[in-house]
Amino acid sequence: MSTLQRPLLVLLICMICYGLTLGPFTAYMKRKPVEEKLGYVPSVNLFRYISADHKEFVGATLLMKVLMYFGGLMDKQDSKAVTEVPDYRGMSNIIHTALKLDPYNVDGYYFAQSFLVWEVKQYDIANKLLDYGMKYRTWDWYLPVFAGFNHAYFLKDYIKAADYYKRAGELKGDALYFSLAGRYMQESGQTELAIAYLSAMEKGERNPAVKKNYQIRLAAFQEVRRIEQARDRYLSSGGTLPVLLETLVRSGLLVPAPLDPYGGQFYLGENGKVATTSKFAFAGAKKEDEKKVENAR
Repeated sequence: MSTLQRPLLVLLICMICYGLTLGPFTAYMKRKPVEEKLGYVPSVNLFRYISADHKEFVGATLLMKVLMYFGGLMDKQDSKAVTEVPDYRGMSNIIHTALKLDPYNVDGYYFAQSFLVWEVKQYDIANKLLDYGMKYRTWDWYLPVFAGFNHAYFLKDYIKAADYYKRAGELKGDALYFSLAGRYMQESGQTELAIAYLSAMEKGERNPAVKKNYQIRLAAFQEVRRIEQARDRYLSSGGTLPVLLETLVRSGLLVPAPLDPYGGQFYLGENGKVATTSKFAFAGAKKEDEKKVENAR
């Protein structure tokens, strides 16, 4: 065998071996749970050591890893193939690591706000992350808007919410956020506040997967508002609150019947409060998954 033929033979053997292993490996990856595909991420201290002067690049790479994982979940949702609870703990860990490496990366704060708050209801973790970001992104008026919304809508802490909206108004020089400090600091009108917030977030979001997530949540809250309006009309005309959502549909006050884009069923809870069996989350995120994120901090 000539000197030229030997390397070609080795290359051919390698290609054959690669072809033989590619099929089984691909099948294995498809069978792996979604959580496992997100993978393990070393500690931030190790990343700081090995990334040296490239912390911004490493941080952006970690965020891209999470966004690609989340994008895959959104694609599965389109095909109704989501059966697993997303790995919220892993997503949270990676985002925190990425922002410790590069606290100026805006995508990390925006994405964390989109799932920590809405999906797993970890308001304190999200707010601490936003406060952390405000120390570095001192010009970014979006971060105090996020924190203000979290305190007003979820935590009902209107004093803190007013402070954050005031800060956003000072940074942006826009009277809108000064007016929000007073106009939305009441317990009524919270669904409208959520719709206004989600509409603004959806319009400004650049990542397709996160944008789709906002669109789905916005659609759900628009349905909630439709039910609330029908409920209030029923109360005004009859003097009592409806017990069943079907009553509103049969009376013609709620046509067409509302659909939960998360796959759940809307219903009327205590005092006519609108709720859904999906809890506005795909695959029924459970309390233990919320605790996992909390314990990870």
